[in-house]
Amino acid sequence: MSSPITQAQVESKYRQYHAKINEALAACFPKEKPATLYDPARYILEGKGKRIRPFLTLLAAEAVSGKSDNALGVALGIEVLHNFTLMHDDIMDQADLRHGRPTVHKQWNVNAAILSGDMMIAYAYELALKAISSRHAEIIHIFNDANITICEGQALDMELEQRKDVTIADYLDMISKKTGRLISAALEAGGVAGDGTPEQIAALVTFGEKIGRAFQIQDDYLDIMAGDGKSGKVPGGDVINGKKTWLLLRSLELAEGADRELLQSIFDNNGTSPDNVPAVKAIFEKCGVLNETRAKINEDTEAALAALDALPFEEGRGYLRGFANILMKRDF
Repeated sequence: MSSPITQAQVESKYRQYHAKINEALAACFPKEKPATLYDPARYILEGKGKRIRPFLTLLAAEAVSGKSDNALGVALGIEVLHNFTLMHDDIMDQADLRHGRPTVHKQWNVNAAILSGDMMIAYAYELALKAISSRHAEIIHIFNDANITICEGQALDMELEQRKDVTIADYLDMISKKTGRLISAALEAGGVAGDGTPEQIAALVTFGEKIGRAFQIQDDYLDIMAGDGKSGKVPGGDVINGKKTWLLLRSLELAEGADRELLQSIFDNNGTSPDNVPAVKAIFEKCGVLNETRAKINEDTEAALAALDALPFEEGRGYLRGFANILMKRDF
């Protein structure tokens, strides 16, 4: 039996594959004209993306087949699809910056960002079809399902902003669609590109669903806890903007008296002053939601790791396990 994959090995492989993915992405969109169509697509791919999803695609292929060469086109397609969603999300959120640079609709205009994003969807499919595989129909179905599901998640997110009767179940359903599905699709498509069996691909989907939910709930947790700027966000930004996160919804169930009144006012008014962030953080702590959130993240992570036992290649399993543990220990 070989030695377990170490964190240093995972980090080294991530750096190696990150560079490989970025090099391949830089060769995308070789056409120069129309400049207002292709320049925005190149611009967003030049951002400081972590490339988590394409990395997972390559690891998934390795976990079922022992190699990932056939899956590079699929991995690139997943990343292009992801960046299309970011481009359009930024328009809907009226965001000015992404990774410290002007968003595409600010650098150009809204029409250019919409059209370039639309083109990126088609280009993602073209990249996926470059996989050396007899299972292109399955891969395209995964891309289609992911695209539709992400749009459902975004629509639900917009609906939840307006609703006053949002439940934790509503929130979990929304994040599973908006965030989780592309993560599970990245793994699923990698498994198909690696010619995995239905059982192996189902295990990869389970891993993706569980790690995706843990990742998003951790994102909510880091929003209130990461006060040193590593998250790249304003600490407590979700509270300030009145986002109906796991922490806020669960605290509303547990808090009492004046504490509950403050949380309810944030819920009802879709946000609050930055001055109230420390008080809200103290409420989260007092009613045990921060501990409960950490426990939920760990529970989902353990369930994700357990699903990996169904995969045949030990080294691939080890890298997926190691990368999942790194993600769940992140402070960004």
